[in-house]
Amino acid sequence: MNKQERVAKAIKEVVSSMMDRVMTRVLVEDPFIKESHHASKPIYAALVPDEIFKGSHFERRFVTPFGGVWEKLAQVVALEIHGECYVGHTISGNIKSDRLRRIQEVLNGLEYSTKLKAKAKPDWDEELKYILEGKGELIPVSVICDIFVNNKKTGSKLAFELKGPLPNSDQTKVSKEKMFKLLAMDSPQVAEAYFALPYNPYGKKEDYKWGFPMRWFNMHNDSSVLIGNEFWDLIGGKGTYQNFIKEINTLGNEYRERIYREFLEIEAPLNSKGDLLK
Repeated sequence: MNKQERVAKAIKEVVSSMMDRVMTRVLVEDPFIKESHHASKPIYAALVPDEIFKGSHFERRFVTPFGGVWEKLAQVVALEIHGECYVGHTISGNIKSDRLRRIQEVLNGLEYSTKLKAKAKPDWDEELKYILEGKGELIPVSVICDIFVNNKKTGSKLAFELKGPLPNSDQTKVSKEKMFKLLAMDSPQVAEAYFALPYNPYGKKEDYKWGFPMRWFNMHNDSSVLIGNEFWDLIGGKGTYQNFIKEINTLGNEYRERIYREFLEIEAPLNSKGDLLK
């Protein structure tokens, strides 16, 4: 089994394990009980088919465990290729005081406009260059990055802020501040820091248009932004993104049919199968 085959196997194991836990929860541990729903919400039950609320019941028990799956997937992929990867890794170092001040200045400029100055447009390279020109006394700082990768062969260390494909503004701001701090440390402990999204719901990178992260990053051109294949192929080698897409779609067909049959207790529609993730 070569590396990409092991990567594909690892992706399948993480996702299927998560989905099996969800299925056990909704079918065995916490099933939708029609009688309880009718008793607690009789007007809702009288007006809306049970299947609608049954779907909501499933969604609430799916979203929470899925929240951490991106980090787990990234870790199993990176371990195969790089040899060392940690989730929620703390990096500590010292940052010059004026660099810390400039980080806040840059972030404030992206968030607010004044009578004298319009709100700034994000430009990662120029912002980082300006920050690194700061001097001053050294101040100890710790940063917890979502993903930390250490290539055991080359010694290259990378940090990633890994968010869902449609992150909110606050998440993105915090991530950018952490990335600045990692690279502003005296003797930085990572070669690069990236803001990464696991896939692009809009297709091509130049078509990405979710507004919240675009307040903080130039999502189309900043070198620190990785979307979809850029992220997966960096941590897992060329072809990893296609492996990811293939395994998700294969598992999706399997679990969608199970959800229709075992949870909703109806036959899957004829068009329920197909590669939905591109």
